[in-house]
Amino acid sequence: KKLHCRSLIVFALFALIFSGVAYIFVCDTLDQPVNLSNSLNLDSQGRYLFTIERGSNLKQVSNRLDQKQIYDYPLLVTTWARLNNKDQVQAGDYWITSADTPALLVTKFYNGDIAQHSITFPEGWSFKQWLSRLSQIPQFAFLNNMSVTELLNKAGIDIQHPEGWFYPDTYNYSKNDNVFAILKQAHQRMLLELDSAWQTRDKQLPYQSAYEALIMASIVEKETGLASERRTIAGVFVRRLQQGMRLQTDPTVIYGMGDKYQGNIRRSDLRQFTPYNTYKIDGLPPTPIAMPGLASIEAALHPESG
Repeated sequence: KKLHCRSLIVFALFALIFSGVAYIFVCDTLDQPVNLSNSLNLDSQGRYLFTIERGSNLKQVSNRLDQKQIYDYPLLVTTWARLNNKDQVQAGDYWITSADTPALLVTKFYNGDIAQHSITFPEGWSFKQWLSRLSQIPQFAFLNNMSVTELLNKAGIDIQHPEGWFYPDTYNYSKNDNVFAILKQAHQRMLLELDSAWQTRDKQLPYQSAYEALIMASIVEKETGLASERRTIAGVFVRRLQQGMRLQTDPTVIYGMGDKYQGNIRRSDLRQFTPYNTYKIDGLPPTPIAMPGLASIEAALHPESG
């Protein structure tokens, strides 16, 4: 009887020790930082972009991560996720960093914390430059085969000419986003910024509408070399309009030349009539010539006197 009791005690001790070791092993495995080796294609910040395709399950995802040697014991990770009701994954791109652990990755995949990419459009870029930059992104490459009219229609943007109507800034997107959402966001931002600035404009400006102010802002944007010059440049152009003088500004000529412009303006270019040649036309050109930033919009609406 004593021997039987001792055996039970020994067995219980071994079971307790085994459970403790197993618990420590599981915790260490789940909380151990993942391995991002040099064999992976890491970005400049040392992150790895991992894609979960639609229809994938956690078992498949864990096996792929194991094959890439990002973490070990995929069955253990999958089992832990199921016990914690986190065994569902959402499709998309995910950043994996050296600070991540298997447990954190499971939570990311379950919550759908997909990677955010960013794209920056500087002040002064044309709509053509915007489309060129966007089409370089693989998921937006189809833009090369789409007309501007079709693009604007799909984006739900009701404008006749796109130039000037998109706010230059940095925009975030994911693999699941479409280019129409980015353009829609940039267009709405420009509408809001322009309307807000128009409400506080100086009196007696030579603009019949906020759109004319946007045209002037685009010219100021392209003429400005130093930020401190914006209001001065705007003041010169405003006084020319008020006195009935032609604007005579080279950026409008360049815009009107389109693909014919090769880096230099000749005298013959200044004599060539286009709707944008402000050496030949009176007043403002028919549309903006670039995407102005808020500083140029403010300068157009609050030009320096003198």
